[in-house]
Amino acid sequence: MRFSVIASAVVAAFVGFGGTLALIIAASQALGATQDQTASWVTAVCLAMFFATGYLSWRYRMPIITAWSTPGLALIGSSAGFSMPEAVGAFILTAIAIIITGLAKPISALVSRIPASIASGMLAGVLFAFLTGAARTIPVDPLFVLPLIVLFFVIRLFNPAMAVLAVLFGGIFYAFLAGRVETVPAVELSTLTLIMPVFTLQAAIGLALPLYLVTMASQNLPGFAVMRAAGYEPPTAAALQVTGLASLLSAPFGAHTSNMAAISAAICTGPDAHPDPDKRWLTGPFYALSYLVFALFGASFVALFAVLPPPLIVLVAGLALIGAAVNAMTLALKKEDERLAAMVTFAVTASGISIAGIGAAFWALIAGMAVFLLDQIKNRA
Repeated sequence: MRFSVIASAVVAAFVGFGGTLALIIAASQALGATQDQTASWVTAVCLAMFFATGYLSWRYRMPIITAWSTPGLALIGSSAGFSMPEAVGAFILTAIAIIITGLAKPISALVSRIPASIASGMLAGVLFAFLTGAARTIPVDPLFVLPLIVLFFVIRLFNPAMAVLAVLFGGIFYAFLAGRVETVPAVELSTLTLIMPVFTLQAAIGLALPLYLVTMASQNLPGFAVMRAAGYEPPTAAALQVTGLASLLSAPFGAHTSNMAAISAAICTGPDAHPDPDKRWLTGPFYALSYLVFALFGASFVALFAVLPPPLIVLVAGLALIGAAVNAMTLALKKEDERLAAMVTFAVTASGISIAGIGAAFWALIAGMAVFLLDQIKNRA
């Protein structure tokens, strides 16, 4: 045991939690969730991280780090017309799909056949709304927003992983210093709120299916790749089954999808965590314990975010997704013969259209695949 093990685990947990908590707030607002439901969401998803990471790391003696689906939150936040109970129903369906994927290899093979350019174009379109939303905060509150933007781009020159956290904590401090926070919420322990799911065809097609595809393509696959790059061979099927089960158990309390981590995993799987690869698995239990602490005080975090200036939440959410958006656009345009299909997918997703009650992400997938198949037919002719 080394102190670096604990430090790496705690830093990874803070980066994952603090850097994207604003996205949960934004997603819950889009669904019309109450503050209690939002607090339950945070608590339940943190408990899912505690269970999945703790069990997988201990069972397989590898630093198997899990996280919540950040692109999934962006998708939820950009999906209009769904209620919280409908979203819970979609979360349950997504969790079941992930479990089945871990049990049946043909299904995972089918998902892997969706071109990366199409999946990345859909993700880029989802993230587009958050990036432009962050830009729109500038004319609304320039004296508050502009210094935080400068702080972000300066900090990322030295430590990109800490840049969003710097904006979050800097923004909170700035808000208190400037008298922008009228009341300070009391510290309180979290409670779980049971939300009865509502299953609708529109939510299944317009929310659950895109959430499943985005989570698999943008979270689980990169997460496994990070582990392999660090010299580990992750138990892919077991990891999908466990994260799917964690998602299924936490969904009735408002939590969205759990999955493999990428950025947080990179912090815990490298030599800075421990020079001996066989000992790096110890980061898993400490990472899990960090999320248990976050779960205990999830209600306090949500209450704090509720009294902060709204532009800060929008800004942090947008800045947290810049890296993911750059990566998504890079992958979408990587192959020249697939660029048109990728851009069609991006455009339809970013448009936010809804047809027959089904959101843009689904129609973007259909449109992108149609263009892709037409191009394939042309190339073979």
